[in-house]
Parts: sequence; C-alpha cells; structure tokens
Amino acid sequence: MLAHPGVAREPGAGEWRAAASSTPTLVRMATIGEMGEDALIAAFVPRLPVSDAELLGPGDDAAVIAVDGDLVVSSDVLIQDRHFRLDWSSPEDVGWRAAMQNLADIDAMGAVPTALQVTLAAPPSLDASWVLGFADGLREACEPHGVGVVGGDLSAAREIAISVTVLGETHGTQPITRADALPGQAVAVSGPLGAAAAGYRQLMDARRIDEETIGLFLRPRPRIGAGLEAALHGATALMDVSDGLLRDAGRIARASDVGIAITGADVPVHEGARRVADELGIDPLSWALTGGEDHHMLAVFPREAAVPAGWTVVGATTDAFAGVRVDGEAPADVGWDHFGG
Repeated sequence: MLAHPGVAREPGAGEWRAAASSTPTLVRMATIGEMGEDALIAAFVPRLPVSDAELLGPGDDAAVIAVDGDLVVSSDVLIQDRHFRLDWSSPEDVGWRAAMQNLADIDAMGAVPTALQVTLAAPPSLDASWVLGFADGLREACEPHGVGVVGGDLSAAREIAISVTVLGETHGTQPITRADALPGQAVAVSGPLGAAAAGYRQLMDARRIDEETIGLFLRPRPRIGAGLEAALHGATALMDVSDGLLRDAGRIARASDVGIAITGADVPVHEGARRVADELGIDPLSWALTGGEDHHMLAVFPREAAVPAGWTVVGATTDAFAGVRVDGEAPADVGWDHFGG
C-alpha cells in the first residue's frame, strides 16, 4: 500500500531529504535503489492526483472512497517492452497511458471513474526521476476528471511493470454491458479511428510523418464521458475500442448473440492516419478497423435517431449472420490478440 511517511536522510545515502509536513525536495537525483522505499513513496505520493470521492487516501492499509450507486471496477497492466518502450515514451507518457486506458474502461460501462490504485514494480537501478515523471503523467491524465490515485504498491523487479485498478460509480444509472444489443440497431463510434496504429507504425519504422498520431499512440485521448453520454441516450451495448474495431465489435456480437454489419466507407478514419497511410502506400481503413488503442467508445443504439451528435454510425446489428462482416465479407484480420500478436 502506498504510504506517505516523513523521512529524513543525511546527504550521502541517495542525497535525499524529506519532511513529514512538506513535499520532499530532491538534492541529487538518485536511483530508486539508492533512495529506498520510504523516501521514494514520500516523493511520489504528493505528486499524485486526489479523487473527489476520496475519504481516506494513501497512508493507511486501505483507502476509503465514497460511492454513489453501484461500484464499477476494472484493471489493466503495462509491461516494459510489451506495452511501452523507454526509447519511445517519456515517464509522463507511460503515466498518462496507464491512467487513460483505465478511465476509458469505466466510461465504457456508462459509469463515472473516481479513483485508481497503482502498483509499480521496477529495477532498483531505475532513476527516481522516472518514477516522479510517471506520477506527473498520472496526475495530468486524471485531474481534469476529478480522479485520484488513492493507493497501490511498490516492488523491485527486473523490468518495469505497472498494474492499475480503477474504480467508478454509476450514480444510480444501470451499467451498460456488451450483452443487450438486439438485431436492427445502430452501431456507432465516438471518435475517428486509426491514429494510434499510424503512430505505432511510424515509431516502428523510425519515421515521423505526422506528429499528432505519434502523440495519440503515446497518450491516447478518448473523450471521457462519451460512454455516459451513450448510456443516457439509451445505448444497449457499449465498450471501448482497445483491440481494434472489428475485434471489439465481435465481442459485442458474441455477448449479444447478434451479427454486426460494418460499412467500410462509413468508418471515420483519423486525418493524420490518412496522411501517414498515403505516404507509406497503405490503406488507412485497415488501421481504423484493426489498429486498436484509440480507446474511443463503440456503442449500439436502439435506432439511428438515438445516436448522439458527434458520434458516427458505422453499421448495424443483424440476425442474418453471426460475428462481424465488413461490406458483406468476413474479414481475414480482426485486430490485436494479446497472446497471438
């Protein structure tokens, strides 16, 4: 559990000083092994965002938060060189991503995110500035939404591994699952797709054609609140696009026992992704369909007239077939698989 003890060390043992009543001041940036757990926590915690729902935050055996309605819980992991690379991402980028992909999961239930629990495992040789930058990224992502980090854990490891548990609340509304879509309903997305895939491709190729898409891969920017908006407009199924439109639409199709017919020409493709694809000679629609990690919302509405302004209708549910088809054809590639690649 993250604590917030006061520590006082004389220069020499990591050159670190901290007082119980003030934010720690770094004299010389040390590794986290030199600094030690208590001093690292004392530096890390004051940089974290505070939740509007927090009754008791870091510093005890467990946090206490107020909940309005049902409690909604999700979790995610980020592993160094699997989900992020240190040569691509700043620590602030990693903190942002760790927060935002979890906030999107709560939004994808039509709920409101309130707090995070963050576990960080890292090599003792890691510079402490990385950990503090990671905390700053968490704060930058969370503060606009009133979400705080209320606790977590620290551990030594061979590589950086991050686990985040996010808590949310429904404010009395019913959570929206993947399982209640019916045939003949409208399928829509809350934002343009393909930006993250275009950013990833540029980083992999060591090219910088479009800076915006690179930035959107490193720091996803879904419109948090779009899920709640969908719920208030009567959405029958909802999730965020994390593994690609086709794979995630397939999950709704299976859970709801419907087919989903996607019209390729209606899928909104991010303009930056189009520029990158044009430069590389690639069909940008493939990134929008299978790229993933944009974290915009994918929702099914009872009828097209119920779709909120700013959303784009990309298809419809049907009982004519199972699974997902694009322009009437079953796709050969449906997107990212965490174990299959």
